[in-house]
Amino acid sequence: MAQLFEPQRVASTVGDPEGKPLVSVRRPLLNRIFGFPNPVNEYAARFTAGMVVVFALIVLITGWGWGLALLAVGFVLRVLFGPRVSPFALLSVKVLAPRLGAPKLVAGPPKRFAQGMGAVISIAAAVSYFAGAPLLAWTLLLLLVVAASLESFLGFCLGCVIFGFLQRRGVIPASVCEACNNVGFGTAARREGTPAG
Repeated sequence: MAQLFEPQRVASTVGDPEGKPLVSVRRPLLNRIFGFPNPVNEYAARFTAGMVVVFALIVLITGWGWGLALLAVGFVLRVLFGPRVSPFALLSVKVLAPRLGAPKLVAGPPKRFAQGMGAVISIAAAVSYFAGAPLLAWTLLLLLVVAASLESFLGFCLGCVIFGFLQRRGVIPASVCEACNNVGFGTAARREGTPAG
């Protein structure tokens, strides 16, 4: 059991275009199990959001209540384990995004926050549906479709913008993501070459 909390040495390749380890970082085993990648390939995030849009629209059109639960499970898996367990994320990371060539790296914590927002909304939609409030469930699902569509089709991560707003207000400590201090509508982080999500 002590090994779960024992730091493990892992190599970070952030910032190296050839993928050679630049720094060796010690991370506890639990962080590796429940970790979320940082940075993330924005193309993979957009493909995942696109699959969420398609699946959510199928659920909405068919009125399939269990689809709401499956959507919620997908978000929870991505929040807890990153792209390692979620079928949508695995397909995006392993198959679709690599076809676009070099990854476009952005900060991971805002993307995880966005997945968390999706989890909360999709869980609320599923609970509403099974609690006998289908109109609320479908309304929440529509909100999710709008947010995921913005991410997938326009590259605008609403959750990332909210993350940046909360970080600037001190609700989310700067230590959560040092590279994210400029996350928001502005492009200051991108101009400086800093990953932003």
